[in-house]
Formats: sequence, C-alpha cells, structure tokens
Amino acid sequence: MDVGGLPGGWTALWSSGGQWGLLLPVLLALVLTTVIGLEREAGAKSAGLRTHTLVGVGAAVFMLVSKYGFDDLLGTEHIALDPSRIGAQIVSGIGFIGGGLIFVRQDAVRGLTTAATVWLAAGIGMACGAGLPVLAVGATAGHFLVTRGLQPLARATQRRRREPPLLRVSYDDGRGLLRSVLAVCTRRGWSVQDVDIERETVTDDGSRVAAVTLRLAGRGDLAGLAGELSEIDGVRSAATGRGEAFDALEE
Repeated sequence: MDVGGLPGGWTALWSSGGQWGLLLPVLLALVLTTVIGLEREAGAKSAGLRTHTLVGVGAAVFMLVSKYGFDDLLGTEHIALDPSRIGAQIVSGIGFIGGGLIFVRQDAVRGLTTAATVWLAAGIGMACGAGLPVLAVGATAGHFLVTRGLQPLARATQRRRREPPLLRVSYDDGRGLLRSVLAVCTRRGWSVQDVDIERETVTDDGSRVAAVTLRLAGRGDLAGLAGELSEIDGVRSAATGRGEAFDALEE
C-alpha cells in the first residue's frame, strides 16, 4: 500500500529509520574524501578539496542507490538486479574526470598523481556506500602513506638516479657543424634528447664560437665519441659531463 505517493517499500524503509541510516556511509565518505581533498588543496593541485569530496560523496550515493534503490522491485516477477553494474560504471566514469586532469607540458606528463587520487577518492566513496568502512579508512590512510610517506624515498631515489650522458661541444658557428656533430652521435648509436645552446662568443680574429650541451640517451663509448667530434674541422673542443674540464679544453 502506498502512503503519501511513495511506494510501500520506500515507506517502510523511511518509517524504520533505514533511510536515515543510509546517510552514515555518505557522511563517512564526506569526511574521508574531505581529508584527502585538503591534502591536495594544500599542495595546490589542479583537483582540490571540492573535487575530491564531490567525487567521493557521489560514488557513495551511487553505490547506495545501487544496493537499496530498487528494493521495491525485487518482489516483482521476472525482475533480477545486479548491484555491481553501477559500481562498474562509476569506475569507468571517473576515468573521464581523471583524463581531463592529465596534460603534457614541454614533453613532461603532469597530473597523473592527481588523477589517480581522484580515482582513489571514488573508490573510497564506493567502499563507504558498499558498507565497507574499514576498507575505506584503510584506503584513506594508504593515500597519505603514498603521497606523503613515500616522498623521502622518492627523493632518495632521484638522488641516486644516474644522470643522463652529457656532451659539451664548442665549434665555429655558421659552418653547419652542429648538424655534423648530431650525425656523428647518431651514427655511434646515441640519441640526442636535448640541445642546449649555452653561449656564443666572438674571438679576437672575429670568428664566432658557439658552445652547446647535448643530452644523450643510449649506451656506448662516450669518451670515444668526444674524441671523434674533436677531430672534426671547426670543432674546438668536446668533453663529457659538466665542470672545469670543458672550460680547460675550450681555452
């Protein structure tokens, strides 16, 4: 029997306090994702407090609707429901938000961590809505462990990371020698990732001398490459790495 225009199942759920009880997982999702959003907001990330909170709360609401929103239909003949379908759609739908947070600037991919955090916020909201509060709290703690606790480890790894091979070359400008230098590097199996023109000077005899730093990728005899380049007519010096050795060769 319907009361107040509501289906009987809804009326029973409301009268028994069940719908008020559904607000508890939503509140938990609100609290947990707000904490994550505050951490992202403090780091001035592209997705901050409001985005993470709304994603988490929305995911929790969707899960609750999936679990309890169709109770009045379960008694109908020939109707079967799969609550996991909405959860699957949440996962794929959050991908569109995450994709909008990822961008490329100067050949560097940025926003991956922020997109992953939004994805995690959705998972936390889903866990709250599915009635798994321990999992939701544990995932929130895991977020802080990864984003804050692993930062010292990441910095230590970066310090130990091997610097890319560098080759510094000075040559007479205006003779097309840089093209020859790049050709020799390629022939020896090296890939030139970046060319940084450090300076151009004019000698006493009026010649223009350019100094460049080449950032290479690959493996091989870097010292032998420098030696071959130094033998090219017009190349004044070639040295590996940075430091005083290049300045001494250039003199």
